[in-house]
Amino acid sequence: MFRSSLVACLIAGALTGGCASHASPSPQSQPDASVPSKADGGKPPSRAEQQSFIAWRADFRRRALAEGISPEVFDAAFKDIDLNHSVIKLDRGQAEFTRQLWDYLDSAASATRVSTGQAKRRALADTLTQIEQRYGVKAEVVLAVWGMETNYGGYRGNTPTIEGLATLAFEGRRRQFAETQLIAALRILQAGDVSVNDMRGSWAGAMGHTQFMPTSYLAYAQDFNGDGKRNIWSEDPTDALASTAYYLSRFGWQAGAPWGLEVTLPEGFDYTQADQKRRQPVAHWRGLGITQINGQPLPDHGEAAILVPAGAQGPAFVVFNNFFVIKRYNNATAYAMGVGHLADKIAGGSDFHQAWPRHERALSRTEKQELQQRLTEQGFDTQGADGVIGPNTMAAIRAWQQARGLVADGYASASLLERLR
Repeated sequence: MFRSSLVACLIAGALTGGCASHASPSPQSQPDASVPSKADGGKPPSRAEQQSFIAWRADFRRRALAEGISPEVFDAAFKDIDLNHSVIKLDRGQAEFTRQLWDYLDSAASATRVSTGQAKRRALADTLTQIEQRYGVKAEVVLAVWGMETNYGGYRGNTPTIEGLATLAFEGRRRQFAETQLIAALRILQAGDVSVNDMRGSWAGAMGHTQFMPTSYLAYAQDFNGDGKRNIWSEDPTDALASTAYYLSRFGWQAGAPWGLEVTLPEGFDYTQADQKRRQPVAHWRGLGITQINGQPLPDHGEAAILVPAGAQGPAFVVFNNFFVIKRYNNATAYAMGVGHLADKIAGGSDFHQAWPRHERALSRTEKQELQQRLTEQGFDTQGADGVIGPNTMAAIRAWQQARGLVADGYASASLLERLR
């Protein structure tokens, strides 16, 4: 659950315009939780790399001991630890092609994932009810995070956490982050919550049923079953599920409120107002003529924003505070929508009513860069061509659309690129 923005972007950021930086690590790891290890075919380190790694480890040991880690804990944790080239490859990798949002959501809330979530709801009814009562977070939301993170514990990752983080720290691209997580992981071992052998998870250091990063584990993990350990790694998911609920509650989960609702936009709607940063009182959106998809007035759950993730051709949503709380878990719009939609369906909800523009194919990163370059060349500056569709690119698209009398929804599509060409 508590992952860095590094991993969050790898999951779903490319679907919705990239990720913002986090003030603190966000919760979880990759949904597909890659399991790199030397046994997976990662090449062994060269002699020079090995010598450099030994030098880094000696220096890090000195600093870890200065932070209060005992020599015995450090040496036991680093026994037989080596560089993991598969971790390095995954950290440096950047996918050229991405899925469309609707494909992601189809997978996130698939029939199998929904039915499994409903079965877990029945099997863990007493535990989930107690968690909901203590933390005020609906059981279905906790289940949805669990389902998204590790397929309800079916695949929690098998990379030794110390090895994965040590590799990332030695590699150096995110050394400060990785070393901070390593110190936290050593503190967890020193506290006796888990053994070195059982401390496993994603290649980027996220652990357990709902994928906590070590620093977030220290801050938010719960011993809900009262056995004296905050055990998110065991077959019993109780502590992990409670920890997820606690995390969401600490970041302001509003009990009884939805994450969002599908809405109908009025004819002539100004799509520049469809911006997650443009939160307004519900009365403002009602005044513009926005209603629930069934025609009923928007419920008032505090300030809300309008979201049109597929532009004017796809469904529109009003998103409330809880949507942004989910984004504290993973700062990607696709992920937050996936959790919300899966939770709704576990609770018996339906699919979205408005169809997605499934005729639109996903743009590759290279094509997104081309789109940015062509917009800039035509006088609509995107402030760079990094292949990430963020606010600057969306603003440039809107300006280009407005100049041509088109619906200015700011949506980057393959058909838009064709027109730019």
